[in-house]
Amino acid sequence: MIVPQHFEDYEIGSERTSFGRTITETDFVVHAGHTGDFFPHHMDAEWCKTQEIGQRIAHGTMVFAIGIGLTATTINPHAMSYGYDRLRFIRPVHIGDTLTTITRIAAKRDHAKRIAQGVVTEAVDIRNQRGETVLACEHLYLVDRRPVA
Repeated sequence: MIVPQHFEDYEIGSERTSFGRTITETDFVVHAGHTGDFFPHHMDAEWCKTQEIGQRIAHGTMVFAIGIGLTATTINPHAMSYGYDRLRFIRPVHIGDTLTTITRIAAKRDHAKRIAQGVVTEAVDIRNQRGETVLACEHLYLVDRRPVA
């Protein structure tokens, strides 16, 4: 769905919540293959049984990619991703966990060099099925200002 919004249209505090997405063993295997990260915490179930956590832990980069992907439901032709800040892995994610992403417009500011655009900061809170935050970050958007008539 296309939802055009200029910088001036973003309202601090507005939120949206994604649908859920259950993490599978296939996700672990495909992500390991894509990244080359076959670290035993992700891929060796028997070794993980000997560790405190007791089971495999999802790759943090996979949780990030899936959680952000859940928010990709609308296209704003006046905005583009400018990057991510303050990324933190809060809790482990396991096979069978269901992720949901909640985003909230947290801040707006001028861009230091681009007067025709501003920066919108979206707080990203990826949660498991128990409502616990598993990953948090800030998504920065570079957004066109409304043209002056």
